[in-house]
Amino acid sequence: MSKFLMLDIGAGTMDVLYYDIDSGLHYKAVVKSPVMYMAEKVAGLEGDLLITGCEMGGGPVSSVLKQRAQEAEVIMSVSSAATIHHNLGKVRSWGIKVIEDLEADDLRKNRKYSHLAIGDLDVKRLKHIIKGFGVPFEFDVMGICAQDHGVAPACVSHLDYRHNIFQTSLDENPFPHTLLYKDGEIPSTFNRLTSIADSVKALPVSEVYVMDSGMAAILGSSMDLQARSKERVLILDVATSHTLGAAIEGGEIAGFFEYHTHDITLERLESLLVELADGKLEHKQILEEGGHGVYMRQAFGFQNVDVIVATGPKRSLVENSRLPIVMGAPLGDNMMTGAVGLLEAIRRRKVLKPILYM
Repeated sequence: MSKFLMLDIGAGTMDVLYYDIDSGLHYKAVVKSPVMYMAEKVAGLEGDLLITGCEMGGGPVSSVLKQRAQEAEVIMSVSSAATIHHNLGKVRSWGIKVIEDLEADDLRKNRKYSHLAIGDLDVKRLKHIIKGFGVPFEFDVMGICAQDHGVAPACVSHLDYRHNIFQTSLDENPFPHTLLYKDGEIPSTFNRLTSIADSVKALPVSEVYVMDSGMAAILGSSMDLQARSKERVLILDVATSHTLGAAIEGGEIAGFFEYHTHDITLERLESLLVELADGKLEHKQILEEGGHGVYMRQAFGFQNVDVIVATGPKRSLVENSRLPIVMGAPLGDNMMTGAVGLLEAIRRRKVLKPILYM
């Protein structure tokens, strides 16, 4: 068992890592994200639309479907409509008709509609990418990370809900790899991750694991050679959609915060890193600022930080920072941060030999 395929599904890119555990041989690719790729496919369809498939990342896909609904008829299956919103009443309020999955399958025969099945995992596209690696399209282990807020109960903020899930898990076991789930273990509330794992069943894969992309990024950044030998590390992953900062002590998560990247300035990011290390951030405060929230377990003090490592496609934001930030590149590639975190989480789960990510 040596052939591992990792997919980090983000808002801007999908980062692909093929790794042979036995030989250390690996291949990498950074391609357009599924949400951008699928949004372009939707925009290219003419007339009335029938959308089936499963929940995937929203963003551009949601925007183009809402816009089309103002110009033509848009029908979505219940499963695919979760991409727009988990409250189907809201989906309908945007002019989109939502029908049961079986009814939508029958409607595919109607030539009145241009049909598209949506999802984060496009098997045909993935085969094309792997073909470029020159390796067989069959894997012993596949890992996928993506952001999933979970399906929150009525009257509960999806941000608070996600925060509570993380807090419950990390309070018990404060290592990022503990938020890795094998297929069959995924909490039912994580609908998007469950949809991804279900999609993988169509592939020649022996084992499937999924993980939140933020947790994968934290672990992947900590594997950078500038960080892995240090005791107290601040991690900063500035991704296309979300920016995440984490404090790591002895490999454990001491705390982390999350923001929308487009809402944050360099000055606020610097103060957040200092306040995170000093234990001065509060979940409610960050929510009021428009962020996604904060988890705090312990503080080790900013003056005790050994290194600050920045990764992510938008990390140029900190290029002129007054803080001593170093640019990370686990496995020699900044864009492989999440994929490396996935691989490391699976390696720990399966108790495999250590990997030197350089």
